[in-house]
Amino acid sequence: MKHSIHPTHPFSHLTRKILPCSGFLRLNTATIATLLLTLAGGHAARAADIPLAIIGPHEYDLPVDFKPFNVLVQYGDGNAAGMTYNSLGARKPEGGSHTWSGLTKYVHFRSFDAIPHVGFAFEVIQTESYRLAGGTNYGGLGGTISGPAVWFKPNSHSTFGIQTFLQTPSGTRDSLSSHYWSNLSSLLFDYEWKHFSFGGDLGAIVNMTKHVNAQHSYTPGTTFHSNLRFSWKLHRRFEPFLAFDWQNTAGTRDRTVQNWIDNSSSREVAMGIGAMFTLTKNISLTTRYSHSVEGRNTPETNAYYLKFVYLW
Repeated sequence: MKHSIHPTHPFSHLTRKILPCSGFLRLNTATIATLLLTLAGGHAARAADIPLAIIGPHEYDLPVDFKPFNVLVQYGDGNAAGMTYNSLGARKPEGGSHTWSGLTKYVHFRSFDAIPHVGFAFEVIQTESYRLAGGTNYGGLGGTISGPAVWFKPNSHSTFGIQTFLQTPSGTRDSLSSHYWSNLSSLLFDYEWKHFSFGGDLGAIVNMTKHVNAQHSYTPGTTFHSNLRFSWKLHRRFEPFLAFDWQNTAGTRDRTVQNWIDNSSSREVAMGIGAMFTLTKNISLTTRYSHSVEGRNTPETNAYYLKFVYLW
């Protein structure tokens, strides 16, 4: 089945110009600007401990059967974590910090005539980070994230796919370097009703062992996460939404002495509210505020998020 842009949608003219083929889903700046926002969950550049927490509505509302195109997008987020959850899940006024993070992303989207009704993308994402804590402050570039994604449409209203990314171990500062490789993979989905939208992901981050000269070697635990967004299509230029984010991370293993690090596992649940603004045919802005509702062994989420998209 072929999909068409609704004639009143603010991006209908622009998407026809960029994607002149006859079959594709209604696009908007959230759709084109990503395929994923991936990874505010990249370890060095996250507002909180929840991976992909920065995604917005329509993040996975993706097209099929289109001409190749490219996108550049900037994400930003900040977290004022004045509290920390201890091992019993109690909030304590200690161990907090202020962090500001960014993701600069280039994405190449394409489809293939030989594989109809399937979309592909390859992303390169550079993480940026600034941290203020304990009387010290520093910032710089973190690891680089890159990888592919593929998706298909079970019907004209839904999208289902998978994405997998590799994050490098190095940054511009030692404190912003993880010193280990990570794989970030997740399933993605989206469903569009006339007045509502629901989408999100379910994924895992698997880490290699961290090796630093003259130090013990550690293997960080695997992180499982989910990020869900439910939006109300109130107006073509204004779309409020609700956000739910969850993560659970296993404990860290000291490979040198072969034991587990006490209280190194963590979990967190956060909820938030935001809005997507379609400013012009090629510019959109998405903002959100989220706060933790439950956690263990992690700084709280008290975060604001911003996504700015320019399409040309």
